[in-house]
Amino acid sequence: MRVIGLDVSRSVGEIAYLEHGTVQAGGRVDLVSPALQRFAKGLRRTDEVVLEATGNTAAIVAALKPYAAKVVVANPLQVRLIAEARVKTDKIDAAILAQLYASGFLPEVWVPDPDTGQVPRVLEIRERDAGLIG
Repeated sequence: MRVIGLDVSRSVGEIAYLEHGTVQAGGRVDLVSPALQRFAKGLRRTDEVVLEATGNTAAIVAALKPYAAKVVVANPLQVRLIAEARVKTDKIDAAILAQLYASGFLPEVWVPDPDTGQVPRVLEIRERDAGLIG
């Protein structure tokens, strides 16, 4: 099994592979559908991918989930507290995510399934249509 750390920014993800106790840089993936799909299709069914919660996490999780054994979302504030370092780069962050997960120290967050994730949006639309919000 490989643990893959994915340090996500707004438009790109930095990849780190942790396998047999060794971390290897995996380059970058653009966080646009075609590039993300190519990355996802290159995953092994036994891979476990870990990334921090960000604004685009749900879309990334949805793209990767069919191709990996598990996709884990970490609490970014708690990860920062655990992995506080003087030298900080996306490559280091990706490796730290993989290592924290593999060692059992990754603070995970709950990720709703697609139907549950739509509930707040549906409620907002209903409230707006009823004139309850502007």
